[in-house]
Amino acid sequence: MIEIINKLRQDFDSRLNSVADPKQLEQIRIDFLGKKGSLQGLMKDLRNASAEEKPKLGKDINLLKQHVEQEINNKTLGSKSVGKPEDTFDTTLPGRKELTGTLHPITQVMEEITSIFFGLGFQVEEGPEIETDYYNFEALNIPKDHPARDMQDTFYIEDETVLRTHTSPVQIHVMENREPPLRIIAPGKVYRCDSDVSHTPMSHQIEGLMVDEGVSFSHLKGIMNIFLQEVFGKDTKIRFRPSFFPFTCPSAEVDIQCVMCSGKGCRVCSQTGWLEILGAGMVDPAVFKSVGYDSEKWTGFAFGLGIERIAMLKFGINDIRLFFENDLRFLKQFPAL
Repeated sequence: MIEIINKLRQDFDSRLNSVADPKQLEQIRIDFLGKKGSLQGLMKDLRNASAEEKPKLGKDINLLKQHVEQEINNKTLGSKSVGKPEDTFDTTLPGRKELTGTLHPITQVMEEITSIFFGLGFQVEEGPEIETDYYNFEALNIPKDHPARDMQDTFYIEDETVLRTHTSPVQIHVMENREPPLRIIAPGKVYRCDSDVSHTPMSHQIEGLMVDEGVSFSHLKGIMNIFLQEVFGKDTKIRFRPSFFPFTCPSAEVDIQCVMCSGKGCRVCSQTGWLEILGAGMVDPAVFKSVGYDSEKWTGFAFGLGIERIAMLKFGINDIRLFFENDLRFLKQFPAL
């Protein structure tokens, strides 16, 4: 894959140098950065790489993506109208400011988090947003009479069909169809009957799962420390608090030192100096039993975090609803990360 990455870089540089008009530049952007572009193809091919190769390849792909984006943004066609005689350009006309869009802040944060986990050897998996009660609850050790169901205000489509309340069902689908070792993240939309300044009926979540022989809570802490310090800065202080989740045992809430007051205590952190950021824990043997894994041989950890929560802290936003009101005055404040 290294040769393919290098060849794509050469092809991109060669095509960019020969650009003659804006249409050609846009076509280059589509060919390399579009949903069916070359870089998306590389990300799919990355799934087939070995665990040892993935971190290095993931980093090289991200560097290529950054190079392509930067060079396209920097490429200008000058003040002249390309392909037209110089005397057809009227220098007396007022300049026209070109309006350019950027990715939504939620998408920016989602891609940043995904990129970090790519570098740690995780691969992206997806699953359906309409789930059966079994995958959303029972396979995750939440039977029908379990009090933990009260923690999630669920949208029911039918008696046994729901809009997923978390992306955790993806790990069940993956484990049913693949043998360990596994190292995956599952980003996507989730739905709950809740709406206020910190909750919306639809939001975004990333679930993570690592399963292998000898995986311990120490591995979980190491991965979380690396991830959170990449997002919030190398000096970010992190703590783990005992908690309860039906699909992990032991379970923990992970906090970071308040990014607003640097731990001194403020309204945002309720004067505690700490902010809850995600939940995590070791996969409960009951979950392994539901997918046919031998819990005596395999161990693993899982974690889940809300993208909006990360974005609100990263950008200093106090109302989650601002992300979904499509107000250009708000959205234009977030250039690409």
